[in-house]
This record gives sequence, structure tokens and C-alpha cells, in this order.
Amino acid sequence: MPIQKIISKGKVPVKIYTDIVEADAMQQLYNMAQLPFIHSHIAAMPDVHTGKGATIGSVIPTKGAIIPAAVGVDIGCGMNAIRLSIKAKDLPDNLRAIRLAIEETIPVGFNMHKTDRARQSTIRALTGGLDQIIGKHKKIKAMQKKPYQTWIRQIGSLGGGNHFIELCLDENDDVWIMLHSGSRGIGNAIGQYFIALAKKDMERHFINLPDKDLAYFTEGAEYFEDYIEAVEWAQDYAMANRREMMHFILKMLTKKLPKFGVTKEAINCHHNYVSQETHFGEHVYVTRKGAIRAGLDELGIIPGNMGAKSFIVRGKGNPQSFYSCSHGAGRKMSRSAAKRQFGEQDVIWQTEGVECRKDKGIIDELPAAYKDIDQVMEQQHDLVEVVHTLKQIVCVKG
Repeated sequence: MPIQKIISKGKVPVKIYTDIVEADAMQQLYNMAQLPFIHSHIAAMPDVHTGKGATIGSVIPTKGAIIPAAVGVDIGCGMNAIRLSIKAKDLPDNLRAIRLAIEETIPVGFNMHKTDRARQSTIRALTGGLDQIIGKHKKIKAMQKKPYQTWIRQIGSLGGGNHFIELCLDENDDVWIMLHSGSRGIGNAIGQYFIALAKKDMERHFINLPDKDLAYFTEGAEYFEDYIEAVEWAQDYAMANRREMMHFILKMLTKKLPKFGVTKEAINCHHNYVSQETHFGEHVYVTRKGAIRAGLDELGIIPGNMGAKSFIVRGKGNPQSFYSCSHGAGRKMSRSAAKRQFGEQDVIWQTEGVECRKDKGIIDELPAAYKDIDQVMEQQHDLVEVVHTLKQIVCVKG
């Protein structure tokens, strides 16, 4: 479908790829559109919903400025997927042992590895950049207990919330591993630190905003270059975190599935990040808050929910979306509302056919808390084409 709705009462239009947008999300989009440095327009993907700092599912091009809270605190959060050389028939009938092995291999929630498990090449590639950032901003170091030990031992860990690891089957019965994670505690510390600095900048310069979470740094401002340096490092960390996690999982599977091999990595992509790009003739910063890049022929990953289909997609390079598409189905229900409405019996029937935990700890991630992924995909067929359709058979939640 083409653009379904346009908000035109701000300084720039907001072009929305769905006709169903909650009132709070509409207000957030309108607030963003009032900022003086938005380039051309804001694009809202079909999974759009209310977020903290900025609307989730929004693509925000800015000229000469960046909004740290729009990037958020899980900087570089995104997806990784790999297709294996085995078929569904090569898997054991009971997948519980594989799920438990993944949970034993990858720390979830606030947990981290007990030792420095990441490959030394990965640690070396990241250490120098973090040394420089912490050298300038010692408070980031103070925000984490034992920061160096923490960030190194969190490489290759999942985190909590909607982060997950899945074993999936595609339309050809090929087996895939797909995972979703971000920059862990160190990315959170960097995000919180610079969001607070941006808010102080607004107060110092007496800049009134429609929402204080839209505090920004402009080019030439005291902390602008420092933020660019820090956010790029956190994005690299998030990418490395997913690579190390995948490495650990594949290494573990050699013991469980000795016949398997790896065919080709589908993609390792961010969906909470900022990058420098050219759109409509201008060099701009593009913040994708719950959206992935979908340039012409670029591969991406769009997960549904823990009971629905997911998709490997190829971008169509649609300029109106700033070469972007949705990052998933998008929530239709808050976590607290889901916990109020559903119980453990709902967990059992909503995750039928999926080997996963069946307890109240995943109630806020149940399929019914999310939008219909098929409808979301239909609303963005101008943005991407489907390459593979995946259905999870094992799901490990953070």
C-alpha cells in the first residue's frame, strides 16, 4: 500500500504507512514535526506505536542536529539471521534439549558471561574506542558497576524485554537461527548520559520544546561530536554482540546437530540507530527508531512475534520512506496491559507449537500484545518484497 495518512499541521508533513495510529503516537509524531531541523518530512512505518523519546516505527531525517532520545538507550538494537544447511527432518522430534542448551549458552535478562568469552579480536576492536569515550566522559564509567568487566562479559548476551533467539523454518523447510538484541548495559549508559546532557543544553539556551524528550544537539554544539563518536561505538558494539551470540550458538549446535553447516548470513542489521545519508539532495542524519534500512536490493529482517511468522525481505529503495521499512509487527498493547489481561493459560495456547518457556514471565511478549504481522507486511509492499517466510519452532526470550 502507498502512504495511508499524512499529518500536515507541523513544520513538515508526517507520512504514515498505516491508517491505524493511536492518539499518543500521533501526538508524538506531531511534536517531532514541529522541530526546525527536520528535513523534508517524517516517515512512520506500519508498525508505528508510542515510544519513549520518539515514536517507535518512525524515520526522522535531521539536518545539522541529532535527538539522542529518538535514538534511545538500546543503541544499535537489531537483528541477525543465518540459514543453516539442514532441513526440518534433520532436527530431533523433541526440541526442548536445544532450547535448554541455548539458554545455558547465552545469558539472558541482566545476566552476563562469568568469564570473558568473546573472541579477543572482537574485544580489541572495541576497547580503544570505549577508552576514548570514557576518558572524556567519566560519568559513563561511573554508571556501570565494574564497567570494563561488565561490557566485555555482556558481549554475546541477550538482554531482556523483547529480545529473543529463535530456531525457525522457512518455506522450503530450511532451518534458520534468528536473534534480536542490542548494546546491552554500556549502550544504555551512553544513551542515558547524552540524553541528560541534551536536556541540560536546552535549559541552558532557554529552548522550549513540545516534549522535553526531544532535546537535541546541533552541529558545533559542545557535545555534538562526542555523541556521534559514542553512538557509533555503541552501534558497533551491538553489531558485535549479535555476531558473538551467533558464534556461541553455532558452536553449541555442532554438539547437538553434528550434520549442520552454515550457508550464508542473511543480514546483521540495526533498527534503533542513526546514520549519515543523502535524501532529496541533502546530506542528513537519519534516525531510525524501530525501523530498518530498506535500500534497493538490501536484505533486512522483520520479525512478527513469538507465535507468528517473520520475514527476510529485500528493500525496494522507496525514497518517501527514506529507504526504510518496519522493524517488526509493533505493539498494540502495553506491557502492563498485557500482564493485566493475560494469564499462564494464554501463554500455553498462544505459543502452541513453539518450544519455549510457558510461564508468566513472558506474558507481556505474547502474540496478542502485538499487531497482525500479515497486515503490517501488506501495508509496506511498496517498501519491501519478501524473500523468505520464517516460522519459529524454538524461542528463547530475554
